[in-house]
Amino acid sequence: MPRIVETIVMTMNATGEAHIAPLGLIEEGDAWVIAPFRPSRTLDNLRQVPFAVASHTDDVRVFSGCLTGRKTWPTRPAEKVTGVVLDSAVSHWELAVDGISEDDVRPRFTCRVVHTVSHRPWQGFNRAQSAVLECAVLVSRLKMLPPEKIEAELKYLEIAISKTAGPREEEAWGWLMERVEAWRGEPKLRA
Repeated sequence: MPRIVETIVMTMNATGEAHIAPLGLIEEGDAWVIAPFRPSRTLDNLRQVPFAVASHTDDVRVFSGCLTGRKTWPTRPAEKVTGVVLDSAVSHWELAVDGISEDDVRPRFTCRVVHTVSHRPWQGFNRAQSAVLECAVLVSRLKMLPPEKIEAELKYLEIAISKTAGPREEEAWGWLMERVEAWRGEPKLRA
């Protein structure tokens, strides 16, 4: 299995409008692969402007916010590519697309790192922050995974939240749980 780094990917469209999305970047040798699902603004933007910025942040509210309609976060211009950097980034990579492998579900954009910046020391994630990230992945796949798997995962992740969450993690978790509660109220298709 390849290494996947969960990060915030910032892309731009041809008119200069930034888009923010939580994505897992796939390590492939010295390159990083961005594989957005069809349809998505990230996919459209990478085709229009073949650059991206991976903002590595310890504020998990950004991950959950992006999945729950809270996509306005402070940014600043990237240094070497067309794009923006999340202000809360601990570090960031500026990426240039070198190749595209087409796919009906998830085209793969192979990128090289053209610039790396460390903004402050990385303190690591506590268990609650990790639980929020895992929950964000679950929320992004609510329509793809069996309900039983989602419920079991949530039950386990809630332990870390109850034991180690600070105010930011509690807020991020709450946003994700709003989305989960809405999903719970939707009719489920059974095979």
